[in-house]
Amino acid sequence: MKVGIDTFACNVGASGVGVYISQLLKRIPPSGDRYELFGWDFDRFAYNETAPNLEFISRCRYSGDSASALWHIYRYPQFAEHRKFDACFFPAAHKQLPQSSPCPSVGVVHDMAAYWGKRGVREHLGVVIRMGLPRALRQLDRIIAVSQWVKQELVERMGIRESQIDVVPNGIDSSVFYPRPQNEESVILIQPFSFRRPYILNVSRLDHPVKNHVRLIQAFGIFKERTRFPHRLVLAGSDSHRADVIKNAASISKFRNDIFFTGHFPAKNLPELYAGADMVVVPSLYEGGGMGVLEAMASGVPVACSRSAALPEIAEHAALYFDPLRPEDMADRMVTMSTNRETYLECRREGLKRVESFSWDRCTEQTLRIIRETSGL
Repeated sequence: MKVGIDTFACNVGASGVGVYISQLLKRIPPSGDRYELFGWDFDRFAYNETAPNLEFISRCRYSGDSASALWHIYRYPQFAEHRKFDACFFPAAHKQLPQSSPCPSVGVVHDMAAYWGKRGVREHLGVVIRMGLPRALRQLDRIIAVSQWVKQELVERMGIRESQIDVVPNGIDSSVFYPRPQNEESVILIQPFSFRRPYILNVSRLDHPVKNHVRLIQAFGIFKERTRFPHRLVLAGSDSHRADVIKNAASISKFRNDIFFTGHFPAKNLPELYAGADMVVVPSLYEGGGMGVLEAMASGVPVACSRSAALPEIAEHAALYFDPLRPEDMADRMVTMSTNRETYLECRREGLKRVESFSWDRCTEQTLRIIRETSGL
């Protein structure tokens, strides 16, 4: 079996899709099957460590979402036919797809944020992609949804047949994210940063309003007013859609000196950042898979998160929940987590138990099985 793997949305391996691809590639078992990666030339070295023996084929000389969309529409079919793929795998089917494929195709949908809610709160997609994606999704032979929530949205919003969709949750790498001993040091050095403890952590791109950072900043202010605790708020993530709105909210906060933006944070240092946090707060208005929740729980850090989209499905009984539209409610959970030791320990314990249900090995096995079934080989 010869399989093409589309890497166009991997952001040099640094995005959530990039991490997903890396986790699958390094778990592909030795066999007679052949896998080829294709994408932008600047992604050529993104998977050198995880898949050093896989061929990478550079395509689409122009960068940008529109150029990629046009390449997938007009160039991909000829490319796939020329490479004689038995199947093609699209790990970011919610962001980029061809309109047709000469070989069987499988796509992974991590979320439907671009089609959820009112226009002002949706994740931004280029016009070409947004117009063509619903039809392109329906053209896939099989779709992998990372949660039941995403599957239901595909059925209701895109008109996809339920029988066409398999739910395969993401995994968590327990060799990377695991509880680390807490020492008494007041400052944690994680190159190139230093973090003064205690701190409340959120790990996500600065995307307004989907990731709901502004209300998190407001809730942090309420938390500080109520408790007078020395906590800082660490927002770890690169700038994305309307990041300036989030930074402005921080700049006018009474507690702006306790709010720290890291910008893009090196993935290899994320486990240390999680491990040093007092709690992780995930206030998103929309999440399809909730990787930040899994990473926090696997690190032994209690989680407070919004009662939105797939988050209750991912965390189940292992988190404290709040209404993401009410900063006061969010602050209540932050106060509870920081003052009630019994609740803190229970969330930590239940979180570690919950992540045992998520495995990259199982995710890879199920995904490869679906690709093979779809190829007909």
